[in-house]
Amino acid sequence: MNSMDNMELYNRFRSVPESAQKTIQAGRLKGYTDINPMWRIRCLTEAFGPCGIGWKTEIVKEWIDTGSNDEKIASVEIRLYIKDADTWSEPIYGIGGASFVAKERNGMYTDDECYKKAYTDAISVCCKLLGIGADVYWQKDATKYQPHGVPEATESGGHDAPVICDLCGGAVTPIRANGQVLTAEQTKQRLGGVCLSCYKKTVQNEN
Repeated sequence: MNSMDNMELYNRFRSVPESAQKTIQAGRLKGYTDINPMWRIRCLTEAFGPCGIGWKTEIVKEWIDTGSNDEKIASVEIRLYIKDADTWSEPIYGIGGASFVAKERNGMYTDDECYKKAYTDAISVCCKLLGIGADVYWQKDATKYQPHGVPEATESGGHDAPVICDLCGGAVTPIRANGQVLTAEQTKQRLGGVCLSCYKKTVQNEN
């Protein structure tokens, strides 16, 4: 039996302090709420101990995908392990992404820190599965995927919101197929409800 109650970690770190929240000021996610990644590290350290002793990560894979307009996305798949008493957990999987080559106002921009950002994003996915920052993701008007103060989109349409992968919880990026760029919704439907990264992982596992 685990030494902690089932909901102990979730309830302990579900609320995000205002000092760890930030409103995104520009780009596609302008007006959305982001969580300071160091707050998540603090939560893991407070609950389990220093990195490498009470919790640790393992990088499974790093890769580059090409999106619309020849933009490139760096992705990182990790496994997060946490220690309960003297026992390491089963792996907690997370896939994170960040722009590698992006089209900006002044032309194409290459980010040499893309893998670091994707790795940080992957940790956030793992922490989300543990309930860390759950209230921010739960709230209808203050999440990374929902503009502040705007109701959730419904199946019949309404407000424009990112299309979410059913597997990793990340945003689905449009892909090019048969000479045309699909919408995010079309991409998700074509790939069976997942993003390109998760689709490739599924195909590789099947082979």
